[in-house]
Amino acid sequence: MNCVQSWPEPIVSVQSLSDSGIPLLPDRYIKSPSDRPSATSISTHADIPAIDLSPLLCGGGDAARRRETLERISGACSEWGFFQVVNHGVRPELMRSVRKVWREFFYLPLEAKQSYANSPATYEGYGSRLGVEKGAKLDWGDYFFLNYLPETARDENNWPATPQSCRELVKEYSEEVVKLCGNLMKILSVNLGLEEDYLQKAFGGDEVGACLRVNYYPKCPQPDLTLGLSSHSDPGGMTILLPDDHVSGLQVRKGEHWVTVKPVQDAFIVNIGDQIQVISNAIYKSVMHRVIVNSVKERVSLAYFYNPKGDLLIEPAKKLVTKDRPALYSPMTFDEYRLFIRKGGLCSKSQVESLICSQ
Repeated sequence: MNCVQSWPEPIVSVQSLSDSGIPLLPDRYIKSPSDRPSATSISTHADIPAIDLSPLLCGGGDAARRRETLERISGACSEWGFFQVVNHGVRPELMRSVRKVWREFFYLPLEAKQSYANSPATYEGYGSRLGVEKGAKLDWGDYFFLNYLPETARDENNWPATPQSCRELVKEYSEEVVKLCGNLMKILSVNLGLEEDYLQKAFGGDEVGACLRVNYYPKCPQPDLTLGLSSHSDPGGMTILLPDDHVSGLQVRKGEHWVTVKPVQDAFIVNIGDQIQVISNAIYKSVMHRVIVNSVKERVSLAYFYNPKGDLLIEPAKKLVTKDRPALYSPMTFDEYRLFIRKGGLCSKSQVESLICSQ
């Protein structure tokens, strides 16, 4: 995969800008008027579905409750593209510990974090921008990105050595989240009327990709002029988000409105990515979302991306293609697909829309 090897301009830590006490937002972070949070309608009356997974993950159980849970997940995937899950099998204590240790990492001196500085070749490490377009508008946030699967892409030496418990917690947390992803892939496959292992096989079986991006959104002097993460749909397969436990910031597009997600305690936020939208032939939706920031509180969130093996062609499942519903998307490998993101950064849904077949 051909990748740009270096950033077009010097990287500036957003956290260092925030900590300096600047009263005004630098021009590089000021969005165009139509992209600012204040320019769009916010719905305060809706929220994404919250679903209890215990009827599906615990052996036995009531058949009616299992059926109802499957139906709720299916409805959420087609209507919202997002849902929250509780009783998902990952220990709440582990969720809190891993979020706490990453907050401690971002509190380290800048020099310590910069020893893990990343490049656009892989994005792995500590960074403050996505995309390599010179002069592009930037988002108000820093992040740390690491690879977990496949094992050939994993190098724990690239993970933070400080705080001391970070690597151990990341590994334990990753094992549990990947297990949850496997269970959700089975559920989504069954709901689509496919074999239980269809999506996992389409993603490469044991050779799937799994990677973590930890987001740090510092306090912002003029939050109405910028975003922590620009409006986009996720390019991968499925995302498992551990949100901040005190501050809301994720907004999901629903019709003409943005809905601010209110995180449920000890829940994960699950969202469908572009690759599952393609495989499902748009039965499931990869929905636009963004992150807002505020002037009073910082936010930390952990986004786990579960992706297809890079060199496999991703296309609509044959069983979901009919005369009445022809294949909506042209085949493309995930490596080809994510190269667009790595070069241009997050950009609405323009990439998945470029795959739509002319009928």
